[in-house]
Amino acid sequence: MKMTNQIISFSGGKDSTAMALEMLERGEQIHSIIAFDTGWEFPGMMEHWDKFEEYTGLKLVRIKPKEPFDYWMFDRPVKKRGTNIIYRMGYGWPSVMRRWCTREKVDAIRRYQKTVKNPVACIGFAANESLRAGRISGEDAARRYPLIEWDIDEAEALSICKRHGFDWGGLYQHFTRVSCFCCPLQRIDDLRTLRKHYPDLWSKMLAMDSRCKGGFRDHDTVHDLERRFQAEDRQLMLFD
Repeated sequence: MKMTNQIISFSGGKDSTAMALEMLERGEQIHSIIAFDTGWEFPGMMEHWDKFEEYTGLKLVRIKPKEPFDYWMFDRPVKKRGTNIIYRMGYGWPSVMRRWCTREKVDAIRRYQKTVKNPVACIGFAANESLRAGRISGEDAARRYPLIEWDIDEAEALSICKRHGFDWGGLYQHFTRVSCFCCPLQRIDDLRTLRKHYPDLWSKMLAMDSRCKGGFRDHDTVHDLERRFQAEDRQLMLFD
């Protein structure tokens, strides 16, 4: 398979960043590096995107959903299946069974890939994530997983990024994975960390929660979690 039109899928996390850096160091031919801007990224991640461009001299192809994620979450008319009857406005928070955000990202990436002749999608799954690679189906482009090919795991990927001077403003000091700051699928410990170290983003999540119908995580709302975390804080103060 000729690798003349390799397209790097760049989230900006440690794995996709390490993949891009290693491909450049190994002299691989790269057609483009695409980054999907959800509008819900950590500010430190957006700064990382800019720093990556400055460091490599390459411009990211920044793609966006057809409509902002806030529209999909709060304002999009949702119809009953097979009818024109609108029964709610907005999809609400994403969930395991309703990952509309992932669908929008995949669709946007596919639209871009279709503009490139013989595209090869380079995806930054680390060597210890090979099972994830087997779950992807239905892509329009051929696929590569360079980190898996080179046996680079997540820890080594982070080391590669640090060697090149990337620190994401400290995001990886607080989180093992970095996705949308408001993702309901992140671990409860990560949500505690978000509330503690990024109170402005937590406040934004509370405001989003006030507009949203349905639960944030299982049957809990963000406000439910806030009350839970407040109670935990009070308990810690008693022991202190």
